[in-house]
Order: sequence, then C-alpha cells, then structure tokens
Amino acid sequence: MPTIESLNPDVPLFARTGINLASAGLGARALAATNEFFAPLERMLEDSEPVFIAGKFDEHGKWMDGWETQRRRGGGHDHAVIQLAAPGRILGFDVDTRFFTGNYAPACKIEATSTREVTDETRWAEILPNRPLGPDAHHFFRCESFESWTHLRLHIYPDGGVARLRVFGVPELDRIQDGKEIDLAASLNGGRILAMSDAHYGDFRRLLAPGRGIDMGDGWETRRRREPGHDWMVLALGARGIIERIEVDTAHFKGNYPDRCSLQAADMQSFGDGLTDALVTDSMFWETLLPEQKLSADAIHEFREELADPKPVTHVRFNIHPDGGVSRLRLFGRPA
Repeated sequence: MPTIESLNPDVPLFARTGINLASAGLGARALAATNEFFAPLERMLEDSEPVFIAGKFDEHGKWMDGWETQRRRGGGHDHAVIQLAAPGRILGFDVDTRFFTGNYAPACKIEATSTREVTDETRWAEILPNRPLGPDAHHFFRCESFESWTHLRLHIYPDGGVARLRVFGVPELDRIQDGKEIDLAASLNGGRILAMSDAHYGDFRRLLAPGRGIDMGDGWETRRRREPGHDWMVLALGARGIIERIEVDTAHFKGNYPDRCSLQAADMQSFGDGLTDALVTDSMFWETLLPEQKLSADAIHEFREELADPKPVTHVRFNIHPDGGVSRLRLFGRPA
C-alpha cells in the first residue's frame, strides 16, 4: 500500500506531503522576468517533469524545458516574479536544474510578498537566503517562514536556467466564510492525497485539481486488476466539514472507467496528519458515506440524495470497483 510519506524516501517529507503552490495546473502564473531569451518563464511552472530533446532548436538556440536567460555581460543578475496558485504557508522548495548542465543558474535566492498586485512599490521579504545550485539536479530547501504569501520573486545569480520551481506548502483557508459551500477535497483548499492502492497511469495528484481533465493522463488511473478486490485512495480534507454533494468525473476515460465507486469517511481530527499507515488500515472500517454507485464513461456523476446522514469528517476513502481511471473528485460541503 503506497503512502505519500513512504514514496520516494530520499525526498524531504515537505515535498511528499505539501501541495505545489507554484503549479501552473493549479493556477500559478508567471508574471515577469528580467530576461527570457532562451526559454520562457512559464515553462518553469509546468506540472510535467522536464525533458531533454536532443537536436531540438528554435530561433534563439537550443530548446530547453524550463526558464533560461541569456549570458550576462554587464554585471547584475536575473530574477522572475510568479503568483502562487493560492495564498499559503510555504514549507519548502525544489529548485530543479535537470538537463541544465553547462547553462544552469549557479545560485538562487527567494523573496515573498502578500499583496493583491505586484508593483514597483511592493515590499519583499527574504524567505530563502542565497543558496548554491548545481547542474542537472533537484535542490530541496526548507522554508522557515510561517507567514502566508501570495507572490514569490526568484533571483538567480548571475544568469542561466532553472527547469522547474516547486513551492510546497499549505493553502490558506482563512478566506473561506463560515457556512459557505466549498470543495473540501480541492488541492487549492488544502485537500491532500495520503495513500492509494495503485497509481500506475496518469498523475494521481490531478484528481483534486481545478477544471476538467484535458486527457487520460490528467487524472488517477490504476493498472488492470488481475486479482480479487478493488482500488482505493485515502484523502485528507482541507478542512473538517460536512460533505453534502459529491462529483465523480470520468472525463476521457471511456474503455477504462471504473464500473462502480463508493466512499467511506471518518472524523480523525484528534490523530493529526502524520499517521498515514495507521489511517490506511483504519480506513477499511470507516463508515460508508456513499454506497456503491454505477459509473459511466466520460461523464460527470453527481450524488446528493444517495449520501448517508451527513456528519463532520476530516478524511475519506474513495473506492473504485474494480479498477480504472477517474479524472476529478469533488467533495462539496461546509466547513464544520
């Protein structure tokens, strides 16, 4: 049973459990850069892993999958401004220079601000001091700031390229009004995937992303099950709340959608977030929130009347029978 905490043990825990607030797929935006001669800033925020395509060139030179500035000849350094997908507290960073070998940025620094709009008068706070970078590698840095931020300014010294910037954190929920219906499972509201039976295809993190999937790779898909049982996923809600409406979207899944789905739920607020192994075992015995329901290909399925008597919960177990692919899961309700 793969849990997020056990996957990739060489990667810091903040990068395995935090939400990437710099994800373009979640709504992060590239606002400005001092230079984008070789590769545009927006490429640095892509959710896909960086790639290297030998022999691919454009009018500026070698095509690179990331942000790359031209060689500086007059002193100074380059920087870029991005807007996070949601205001939030930052746990740590991955400044990824993969495939940048003789053209990587040798050092970086990160500043942050909390504002509606970045202007020339915006005041910035340093949240990551100057740190060295190397070629073709991940660089994980913990963030010691406990404040909530909306925008970042990445400085690179003096120039060069960064393949991806990941900003792992927790979205800020203070903006949600009491009693307002929200998607309690949405990544932008703090929903997180803790464990799953299998995630052979696609990107399972996109299950909680905004919008509908763009193709079969934009969602959670398991391998073909050749043994008894069914596949499942355990999620932590962004806030303790009462689930009143569920949407299961099988967009683009036609010959491989699940036959049925069901949900279980529990109020685990006293156990915290870290006991994922214990939660997985316990989740098999959680109360049923949604009994088994038939699913169909490439469609949004809404369930309201089918739900059991609502009560406050913090975690859910999403079961698909027996296997297959789901593009998006929405758990609409009100924070308790």
